[in-house]
Amino acid sequence: MSEEDTDCRPSPRVLIVDDEPGIVKTLTAYLVAEAYEVNSVTNGADVLSTVRSFLPDVVILDVMLPGLNGVEVLRRLRQESSVYVLMLSARGEETDRIVGLRMGADDYVTKPFSPREVVARIATLLRRSRTSASLMPEPVDNTLRFPNIAIDPDSRQVWKSNQLVELTPTEFDLLHVLAVNRGRVLSRNQLIDHVWGSDYFIDERVVDVHIRRLRLKIEDDPAESRIVVTVRSAGYRFEEKSR
Repeated sequence: MSEEDTDCRPSPRVLIVDDEPGIVKTLTAYLVAEAYEVNSVTNGADVLSTVRSFLPDVVILDVMLPGLNGVEVLRRLRQESSVYVLMLSARGEETDRIVGLRMGADDYVTKPFSPREVVARIATLLRRSRTSASLMPEPVDNTLRFPNIAIDPDSRQVWKSNQLVELTPTEFDLLHVLAVNRGRVLSRNQLIDHVWGSDYFIDERVVDVHIRRLRLKIEDDPAESRIVVTVRSAGYRFEEKSR
């Protein structure tokens, strides 16, 4: 095999943000064993500067941090980065999960957890990214164009009325799969299969949370959705007509 044929992609980078040494040590060991490059910080104040320098592909973010808590860290992080974020929390209440997801988290795991499950969830997030970024043999314009929205799956960028819209990776994936299937109703389970993967087990209401955040960014009036429409007891449908 020639050197050109060798897969020389850099190892994915994971930043662990947790103040429990045992958790950091265990997760680091499992991730390094799977060829990830790992860095860690123990407080929320150091997250943004570390993200800027380390450039992680995924951030594992604990909710309960000394000083700046994980939810506030996530809010600030989302102002400048769309990096995948997997939230950790010792509390399993639904409200904690919903708050994290509303702030832009891509996934949520409750302590105590299986390190293998965390590694598997990270791999699933990165498979979505790698699939979307696959190189094509010839330049092709795959942009989906609608009267008010343009979606470019290659650059993973979205424009509304010619203005760039900052979406999280999960929000982009949801919008893209709905747009590709425009006019069709996709159930929450179908969206989970397309976006998270068929082997992924999450509450269907997680889809609703991400759709709500997506609407805030792409709809003129999120309360009266005209692009991503709810079909009662069935799911969601993309309504915009292509140009």
